[in-house]
Amino acid sequence: MNVDYASALATADAPAPGEVWLVGAGPGDPGLLTRRAASALARADLVLHDALPGRAMLRLVGPGATIVPVGKRKGLAPLPQPKINARLIAGARAGLRVVRLKGGDPFLFGRGGEEAQALAAAGIPWRVVPGVSAGTAAPAAAGIPLTHRGLASTVTFVTGHDETGSLPESIDWQALGRGGGTIAAFMAASKLDEIALRLLAAGRSPATPVAVVAQASLPGQAVLRTTLGQCTLEARRAGLPTPALVVIGEVAGLAAALLPAVGQAASLSRSA
Repeated sequence: MNVDYASALATADAPAPGEVWLVGAGPGDPGLLTRRAASALARADLVLHDALPGRAMLRLVGPGATIVPVGKRKGLAPLPQPKINARLIAGARAGLRVVRLKGGDPFLFGRGGEEAQALAAAGIPWRVVPGVSAGTAAPAAAGIPLTHRGLASTVTFVTGHDETGSLPESIDWQALGRGGGTIAAFMAASKLDEIALRLLAAGRSPATPVAVVAQASLPGQAVLRTTLGQCTLEARRAGLPTPALVVIGEVAGLAAALLPAVGQAASLSRSA
């Protein structure tokens, strides 16, 4: 991509014909969609979207546009990733304005990098419209500061499963267990028992606060507040809906005290 084109693209409000935009949909509440994302949806010819936790933003897609669901849930993929890449490329080559609408932020556990690589290899102009990540939005909606002076000065974002559906072995759980910072785990509800066991084995205290935030920012938002030693059993009993984000660390214990002060989130959140 040359400098002049990159500069023009950075100020555009929607894809041009033949371009693909990887757009972040945020955590679900359409009010958290960026203005540029909304503009891109309104002017798109083709929208390929994830299994979005909140589908209201699809109402922003302009009339006449083709909307294709391609999201994944618990390992089920109606359209495998290589076919998604091919559909994006084909749409751009047909001269369409293409939006790939992705939950949260496209480049944080969203495979946005893989799609960008495929587009670049095919010579397709593309750009990213950042979105509000569930990694920050879910804790905030539950009244949990990811960092807090005296409690946590680091945050680690991890995923609860790899491409095979297993807990990623590339994550240094021993180091995370020894550390004292905050862990924000995406797509981790089904792997909470394994995560807890590894962190406990590495030295994390069973009393470490844990919060599981389900359907963050949506009317059905629910928050389970528990501890590392009890989270597996209590999460099973709660039966929280998905998607859910797991917050592990001392800051999760602040949620109950801070929640009444976070406005709308207080009415949307509950202890399971």
